[in-house]
Order: sequence, then C-alpha cells, then structure tokens
Amino acid sequence: MARKPPLPPSANGSVGTTRASAVYAQLRADITHGILEPGSKLRVEAMCHRYDVGASPLREALSRLSSEGLVDRTEQRGFNVAALKWDELPILTNSRAQIESLALRESINARDTGWEHELVLLVHQLARTPRSLAPDKYIPNPEWEALHREFHKVLLVRCPSRWMRSFCANLADEAYRFRQVAAGQNFSSRNEHAEHVAIFEAAIAGNADEAVKLLVKHYTRTATLVASQAKEGGRSN
Repeated sequence: MARKPPLPPSANGSVGTTRASAVYAQLRADITHGILEPGSKLRVEAMCHRYDVGASPLREALSRLSSEGLVDRTEQRGFNVAALKWDELPILTNSRAQIESLALRESINARDTGWEHELVLLVHQLARTPRSLAPDKYIPNPEWEALHREFHKVLLVRCPSRWMRSFCANLADEAYRFRQVAAGQNFSSRNEHAEHVAIFEAAIAGNADEAVKLLVKHYTRTATLVASQAKEGGRSN
C-alpha cells in the first residue's frame, strides 16, 4: 500500500484531535472511493504506516467510521472495511429517494440567485468534463466525479435542516461505494448529463414536483444500472 502524505500538525496545539480528524477524513475518502475495498482488513500497524499517524488517532478515526457503518469491528478480528450488501441496494435507493425528495423540496422553496448561479456553473462544468478518462472504455474521471457529487450536494444545500442534509450526505456516500465497485468497463447509452440538466431546470424554475420526480427517476436508473454491472462482473454476492 502506498504511503499517504504526513497528516498536518495542529494550528492550536490540539495535535491528537486534529490528526484523528485528518486521518478520519482520509480513511473515509479512501473507503467511499473504493480505494480500500469492501471487506479488506484494516490492520492498525499497516494503516499507521499508510497515513503516517499514531495508533491512538487512527483507532479514534476507525471508531468513528465504525459508528457510521463504513467500518466493521470485531473483538477477535479487529477492523475491516464494511462489506457491501447488495440486497440492501434497493432499500438504500428508496431511502435516499424519500429523504432527498423532502430536502430538495425545502431547498427549492428557499432558493435564491446565489444558489441558482452555483447550479448554473456546476452544470456548465459537468458539460465540459468527460465522464471517462478514455474515449473507448470507462475509466473514472475524478474531476467529473467531484463535480457530480457537488451538483447533487448543492441541489439540497438550501434545505434548512442540517440533520437532513447530513443524512443525505451519508446516504450519498453509501450509494457512491456501490457505484465505484460496480463501475462497468463500457459506456452505457444513458445520457446522464441530460438527466442532470432536466433536474436543474425544474429546480431553478421552482417546479418542485417535477424536480423530485426527475431526481427519483435518476437514482432509480442508477441503481438498476449498478446492480446490472455488478451482476455481470460477478460482484453482487
């Protein structure tokens, strides 16, 4: 495993807290991006070397991730990246659709010109950024992935409930793990950008019913495609 850059020291002297937060963020990103694969062992010594951090902040970070369901912890076996349960994908998709539908309605109700401008820029950037790094096969483009996640985040950002936004973000991370593991090697005929544009146009027009309908359809299509790709790759068990 490649060693990560050293974690930054604290600016206020709280070195332990800062390093635990930093390694938590790095571990969380590596798990949700599929760099640390589902089911893989998270040996404390190896992880300390990988992230250049001591055992105490690492264990604190692992405990936080365990409470979020991204890491499994057992007394005898230590820590593992939580396995993906493919029979839960429809439940996850349905939960995400229900919660984000509520959040999107509230975000649209509280919309302003700043929110609209953010979405306009993101849609423009997504249109100019290729989905894949290769023209003939699917190689995930990190820039597109970051813009895609930001687009869905900004759609909900005007929702006044921070608890609802946080729950939506956790569900999005779980869905992203499934997408990364099941990513196909070939392009589908799906036009994701057109789906994003349709959601965007309905949202900034204040048409909450249409925006919610399109968002739910978007997530349902994604889940169906992800399940199909996983089955084809023999990774859905």
